[in-house]
Formats: sequence, structure tokens, C-alpha cells
Amino acid sequence: MPPFGPIKRKDLVRYFAQLGFEGPYSGGKHQFMVKGDITLRIPNPHHTDIGRELLLRILHQAGISRDAWEKL
Repeated sequence: MPPFGPIKRKDLVRYFAQLGFEGPYSGGKHQFMVKGDITLRIPNPHHTDIGRELLLRILHQAGISRDAWEKL
């Protein structure tokens, strides 16, 4: 089960791949992942983990509930 933040970027990408997203692809300032008509910007690698607030915003953009995320 993935944690609900903080989470490492590489783990975030791995979990979204499990959910059917493809990528990450390069584009502009941020990489992105795609699933159908949904395009998610993935945060650049930072020295720290991705926090809960940012994770919540990314999940909202992807149309994934917190419960669905925690059931992975």
C-alpha cells in the first residue's frame, strides 16, 4: 500500500504506472504521465519527498480517491 505522503518521486511514478499511466515523458518544465485523456504533470526530482498536499492535488487531477490510492 502506498503511503499517503510524503512519498519519493520514483515511487509516485511506479504507482501511477500500476494504475495504467504511461510515461513519464519530457515536456516543458515538468515531466508528465498520460492515461487516456488525462495528463498529469509530475514534479521534478527534489532533494525531499513529495508532501501530502502536493500528492493530494496530483491525485485529484488524476481522478483517484485517497481510498483507491491506499488500496494499491
